[in-house]
Amino acid sequence: MTLFSITARSSREPVRPEKTFRQAQFERREQAILDATNRLLAEKGYEPMSMDDIAAEVGIAKGSLYKHFASKEALAAAVMIRLLRRTRDALDALPADMPASGRLRALLEWTLRERLAGGVPHLPSTSATLRGALLENREYVDELMELSERLGALVGRARAEGALAEGFPDEFVLYHFYARACDPTLDFLKAGGAMSDDEIVERMVRAAFDGITP
Repeated sequence: MTLFSITARSSREPVRPEKTFRQAQFERREQAILDATNRLLAEKGYEPMSMDDIAAEVGIAKGSLYKHFASKEALAAAVMIRLLRRTRDALDALPADMPASGRLRALLEWTLRERLAGGVPHLPSTSATLRGALLENREYVDELMELSERLGALVGRARAEGALAEGFPDEFVLYHFYARACDPTLDFLKAGGAMSDDEIVERMVRAAFDGITP
């Protein structure tokens, strides 16, 4: 065996076994279940939603649904974990040289647009039952803590940039951001139909960061 062949072999990517048709089908169905649950959570909320509703939305038997998720609590947690990861990915996709205050504004805009498109379910604050179930899910808590730490660091950097008014502690600013992300004002404005989605998002972001006074 030559040195070239040894080097070539060591530089190759490890061979990953191809997914079987059944595995791929299982994963596609699981994504369809999560998508359907996301829609139902956004439309109905946690308490009214049932596993029968989800199975009917996907077009599968309820027994097949339980092969993927053991309970409604586990399914809702999976949806919320996916949302947290998508939010983190949206934050990672922002330009690295963007000021911290700009990153916060851009992330809030992304979240509001996702809500208008039906991509964000009702958040845990709307349901004590869901909130309790999520707080018992270690994976969800870990994802939430990681995102909160990153947002908290952005708030600190925005303050260092001089982009935040004095008198508002960092914790207040962080909770203010979360509150604006799930503000029901967006739903009322959307239902009223007097503004376009772009107008709703622009005004809500501006009000959140600049206030409503001149």
